Amino acid sequence: MKTLAKSLRLLLAAMCLSITSNPSFAVLPAAVGDTPIPSLAPILDEATPAVVNIAVAGTIVNDQQVPDLFRYFFGDDVPQGPQQRPFQGLGSGVIIDAKKGHVITNYHVIHEADEIQVTLKDGRSYDAKVLGHDRQTDVALLQIEADDLTELPLADSDKLRVGDFAIAIGSPFGLEQTVTSGIISALGRSGLNMENLENYIQTDAAINRGNSGGALINLRGELIGMNTMIIAPTGGNVGIGFAIPANMLRNLTEQITQFGEVRRGVLGVAGGELDSDLAKALGTDSQHGAFVDRVMPNSAAAEAGLEAGDIIVSVNGKDVKSFGELRAKIGTIGAGKKVELGVIRDGKRRSFDVVLKPAEETNIQAKVMHPALEGASLSSTTKEAKAQGVLIDSVARNSPAFRNGFEEGDIIVSINKTPITSITDLRKLLETEPSILAINILRGEETLYRIIR
Repeated sequence: MKTLAKSLRLLLAAMCLSITSNPSFAVLPAAVGDTPIPSLAPILDEATPAVVNIAVAGTIVNDQQVPDLFRYFFGDDVPQGPQQRPFQGLGSGVIIDAKKGHVITNYHVIHEADEIQVTLKDGRSYDAKVLGHDRQTDVALLQIEADDLTELPLADSDKLRVGDFAIAIGSPFGLEQTVTSGIISALGRSGLNMENLENYIQTDAAINRGNSGGALINLRGELIGMNTMIIAPTGGNVGIGFAIPANMLRNLTEQITQFGEVRRGVLGVAGGELDSDLAKALGTDSQHGAFVDRVMPNSAAAEAGLEAGDIIVSVNGKDVKSFGELRAKIGTIGAGKKVELGVIRDGKRRSFDVVLKPAEETNIQAKVMHPALEGASLSSTTKEAKAQGVLIDSVARNSPAFRNGFEEGDIIVSINKTPITSITDLRKLLETEPSILAINILRGEETLYRIIR
């Protein structure tokens, strides 16, 4: 009887608990569209045929000099001069124009490759040619000759919000058509590589080696970004991956398609981040933006009326949170394009229309091109100059350019016997990363060379 009474008390307690406590559980929706079971499969059926595997092969020239000590011990059998080493690599890509066969990927995926092979989801493989690339944004545009291709439409990445769902598709470690999912973790990330133009989407969707150049899509199957890099202290994915926004991709590929290169637009300002201390010192309530501490003479910004002390807070109606984000947005819009800048001056919001100038018309800092030129300010010569080339406007004392023997007023007229007539020519040649630079300089009436190894 005692056992039966105890059992009844336990049963009664359980019944009371079920009546007074109503735990809630997240309930999945009954359907997504016409699909009775929630699944990403319908989206991926449409999107994955547009994501390709990219295999590259080529040779790397190693210009390491063999120390004389080795020659002393091993004689003349030691290899002399530059050595060639073959390499192979894998990456991903995205078809963005099915009719033209245009495929985007990262520049670092195809850099120095002699052979580029694109493999589709259905197993077809094609040799690809490079239509153009941009090293500073790590973007390359390829073309394949193929029929019945599938393309991904580009979304308006300025409309993304932190917390939006994201799906990454690519070929990590050569595993083709691998899909991972997550959310948008952050927007406008920069400062990871100061020489590049960065305005990354951050996502926790798993991205690993080989995902470079792959797709980051939304739940509508639109391309919101191209997977580019990860932070991987352990060598693998830790949930911090970065993608180039679709709007940057759109601007860059349009320029490459039209001109065969990226014709970068330049605003002509220098500055830094706006933090709370600086905002307080300036007497503004704005906590985000790009603080302008210098406006270059004769630049697009100067002609539009911008001044030192201005705070740029938007580009074409879209908020700008940092100087790095401003630099990336302006640097990918294209020369000759008109942009509307939202500016805070003396605590009041103002608007300026600016027509961006080509890079060669505005002085630039040479660090973005080659470490040996760091500290030199460069511009293309005018038609009235005594020689066509790249003018060194100034050289900072004790800088690498100063130590390499460059002086204010020098005109670079050729490198490795290749004529240099503009900043664009100089940038293109340096992007090939030659192992030695034989720089021909005109200094006054004197012609001389500077050798950079």
